[in-house]
Amino acid sequence: MNPTIRVCDALESMSREAAERIVAALEAKPDLLLCAAGGSTPLRTYQLLAEHHTRSPHSFRSLRVVKLDEWGGMAMNEPGSCEDQLRTHLVGPLGLCDDRYVGFNSQPADGEAECRQICSRLAVEGPIDLCVLGLGSNGHIAMNEPAASLQPSAHVARLTDATLAHSMLANSKSRPAFGLTLGMAEILASHEILLLVSGASKREPLRRLLQRNITTEFPASFLWLHRNWTLLGDRAAAEGLDLNL
Repeated sequence: MNPTIRVCDALESMSREAAERIVAALEAKPDLLLCAAGGSTPLRTYQLLAEHHTRSPHSFRSLRVVKLDEWGGMAMNEPGSCEDQLRTHLVGPLGLCDDRYVGFNSQPADGEAECRQICSRLAVEGPIDLCVLGLGSNGHIAMNEPAASLQPSAHVARLTDATLAHSMLANSKSRPAFGLTLGMAEILASHEILLLVSGASKREPLRRLLQRNITTEFPASFLWLHRNWTLLGDRAAAEGLDLNL
């Protein structure tokens, strides 16, 4: 199905619209299960949600959050980890207690067992109500990397060089050895998906996404199978692209 497409002037206005959509979803369903991605693109959205919480903390009293993915092998509190970003900018500021936050342990004794645990939690807590995604430079969604086949459920992922060049890792002391990620079926089971795309570096993957060719070699293309997804981009990402779908 065709997505709702909105192109905003800049990252700030895009983030404000994203935050407004999340707040509206939360007003409609106070115990909303929000799936939160890490990275620079959604960061401002989370900051705006934190500002809204300051004005109206009661609105977030029942919100639940699940972490989309994590860099495996890095310390949970290391700058560059998804955990550190979400704890600092979302989970902490929104005052979420541990029973309202589900996230991968970045240093599990057994990665596959950790993924099974997340699957079990989602089976009870889910499905996801609203999933916030970014668009990888190679078309990955979460850490579902381009491959001959894709995994449906949470799994340990082998990371590509393109993903390991992510800006989140620029100031990290260590490098991830693997990824921990929700699978494509868990993501596509979300009631609503919000794809945030910002910056000129995302123009080429966005162009490819808009071609509507569904392939495991470009996992983001599977969003075309979803019944309710929204593409929010800024002009730097969308410049020169045909968005008349």
